[in-house]
Amino acid sequence: MKTTRLRRHAGKLALIAAALLGTQAMAAEQGPSLLQNKCMGCHIPEGNDSYSRISHQRKTPEGWLMSIARMQIMHGLQISDDDRRTLVKYLADKQGLAPSETEGVRYAMERRLNTVEHFDPLIGETCGRCHSGARVALQRRPAKEWEHLVNFHLSQWPSLEYQAQARDRDWLDIALKQVVPELGKRYPLEDAAWADWQKVKPKAETLPGQWSFSGHMLAKGDVRGVMTVSPDQGDTFKVEVKGAYADGTAFNGTGSAILYNGYEWRGNVKVGDANLRQVFAALDGEMKGRMFEAEHDERGLDFTAVKAGTPRLLAVQPAFIKAGGGSEITLVGSDLSGKPDLGEGVEVTEVLEQTPTLVRVKARAAADAKPGQRQVAVGALKGVNLAVYDKVEEVKVIPAFSIARIGENGASVPKVQGRFEAEAWGKDASGQPLRIGYLPATWQVEPFNERAVEDEDVKFAGQMQADGVFVPGGAGPNPARKMMTNNAGNLKVIATLADGGQRGEGHMIVTVQRWNNPPLP
Repeated sequence: MKTTRLRRHAGKLALIAAALLGTQAMAAEQGPSLLQNKCMGCHIPEGNDSYSRISHQRKTPEGWLMSIARMQIMHGLQISDDDRRTLVKYLADKQGLAPSETEGVRYAMERRLNTVEHFDPLIGETCGRCHSGARVALQRRPAKEWEHLVNFHLSQWPSLEYQAQARDRDWLDIALKQVVPELGKRYPLEDAAWADWQKVKPKAETLPGQWSFSGHMLAKGDVRGVMTVSPDQGDTFKVEVKGAYADGTAFNGTGSAILYNGYEWRGNVKVGDANLRQVFAALDGEMKGRMFEAEHDERGLDFTAVKAGTPRLLAVQPAFIKAGGGSEITLVGSDLSGKPDLGEGVEVTEVLEQTPTLVRVKARAAADAKPGQRQVAVGALKGVNLAVYDKVEEVKVIPAFSIARIGENGASVPKVQGRFEAEAWGKDASGQPLRIGYLPATWQVEPFNERAVEDEDVKFAGQMQADGVFVPGGAGPNPARKMMTNNAGNLKVIATLADGGQRGEGHMIVTVQRWNNPPLP
């Protein structure tokens, strides 16, 4: 019964996270009274608003949300949505992570679920076999508290020692004697980075204003525009985005956001019919991270924004031009002024539009322009490059490895799509690899191996669309398949460039639903 409730409640955690953004977090000074009223029944007071277990951890907002949800599921904590929002805000501000402590693992908060992690075997085999290694790396504890976590895992999941990568070794002995000391050193509670951040943590008042942004969504393309941030109460904001994709599709919407710990920006913005979440690091006049659909986090775009008043050249779209060819190119940034310059061998033939946030030009590359990167400039502003290429040498499918999931068909979980683009590579004038960028391609899937041929995975696993989006099959048993199995499959993803015909291959696993889908995978 508890397992059923856990799965059902954990499946709603993403909705709980969204609720954090839709309502103003209450004043942080109410946090201490909530800890006393809601937590002291199990956690022993230690003085100065400190409590056993709780005060010996530091986490992201998502991490604290998951902890409170676990108290509700496993220990019967009764807490209202408003109080939970207040408590997450209080704990994330008081016991969060410094920006440098999240570097390299922000993909978990940003829901980049096709990321292939590279943790050492000790962490990968002990922790990463059940959840991401990033979930471990996005928290801080002293060694004694890491030991408590090991014991908690074994008490909650007694079969842990008999699962893969555990039953062939003395798992508990390794976890306590090797993993705990390593985690205590690698991810300690007390750290200079956190102490330093506490001294310089900026106020939310620095964020309202106009933000010029640039982004890219796989299978959709580049996007650009302006995000207006208006102050609301406390550390919350009203948000409006006005922009467009490179194909002309509008990217307009409104919503709200909240700031945790001086830099962790979490927003909800409705763009068209889609509810998009924002998970950004807001630092030094820049916001950087990812926007993704609340119900389909695979549909997301990389996002970088810079605030007005901070002169900066942010992006060039598209970031390539072929020698001897012409293209319309857009330069995106903030406080742009002056003449656009695309580098040696690339001429700006006409300025189509020029504003403080974008410069749109027609450009032509000389037939004898040497392949390689060119530094782009608008007046005195530099910082982005344009790739000049003469031919494509290689095509890579991005992502190289991905997971799609069957769904719907009467099931409560939606399908998880595969989304792909063809990344072209050439060589520069010295013969070194040159990343060109994403080029138009045609798409197909093929069986990955002989077993996939035998099981007819191409027929049953789903359909590849013309834009590089793979839509998986429906959930549940399929009477048309051997032994009435489901629509899982093992597929090659094939991209063929529209111009030139070069091919690239990727690998996609089409698998079953993920029932437990918490904010940190």
